[in-house]
Amino acid sequence: MTFKKISIACSFATFGLYAVLILSLFYFFRGERLLDTILSPRTLFSIRLSLGAATISTVFSVLIALPAAFALSRYEFPGKRAVDTMLELPMIVSPAALGAMLLIFFNNPLGLWIQDHGAQFVFTFYGIVLAQFVTICGVSTRLIKAAMDEIPVRYEAVARTLGASPGKAFLTITLPLSRRGIIAASILSWAKALGEFGATITIAGSMAMKTETLPIAIFMRLSSAEIEGTVILILILVSIGLSILYIVRLLSRGASYA
Repeated sequence: MTFKKISIACSFATFGLYAVLILSLFYFFRGERLLDTILSPRTLFSIRLSLGAATISTVFSVLIALPAAFALSRYEFPGKRAVDTMLELPMIVSPAALGAMLLIFFNNPLGLWIQDHGAQFVFTFYGIVLAQFVTICGVSTRLIKAAMDEIPVRYEAVARTLGASPGKAFLTITLPLSRRGIIAASILSWAKALGEFGATITIAGSMAMKTETLPIAIFMRLSSAEIEGTVILILILVSIGLSILYIVRLLSRGASYA
């Protein structure tokens, strides 16, 4: 067997692993329960809550990730390696640990002062948004930086020689050329926020009709041995996620900055 065939076989094996897991859900799928589960007030609330929180957290993360990614991609400054390394924290630390870190922070004097004089984050909607933001901000920065790294620096240099300021060169050159990568990064960050569970349940809890996002709703139904309802919620989450990934593939196709 040639190396090419082995490589292709491994790719199909990986695909098969996840395909089998998805197809196995249909063993417990009951069509007659589909509408009842989806249209129940609790499920609709969980879907709305998940979509809203994921959107807000993604907007905040992208707003911070854009200038941060540009700085890491274009400039040399003291502490750059430390900043670049810290972006990996959400990838090497479990979401539950991140949530625990947030919970511990809001129980120290500074965190208590913030909650007393600002917004309440523990067991609230704000906590959901914060948990998702902390989980995806580093990922957003890393993905947007990768998109900006593909754009030759000479384009911005030419704009500077024509009198453009650094900010104007960023807005008129870098941002438009990297728009596909930025959009793809935003969508992937949104999808990751939508499926976030560990950090969210740690700081916001699992209160029905208050802080129960879609992943938490899946966990709560599973913990009560309601397998059929769990399967339907998983299929909803998987359908949204795969649709988002397909859109990203379409947006990423054909991008070239040679």
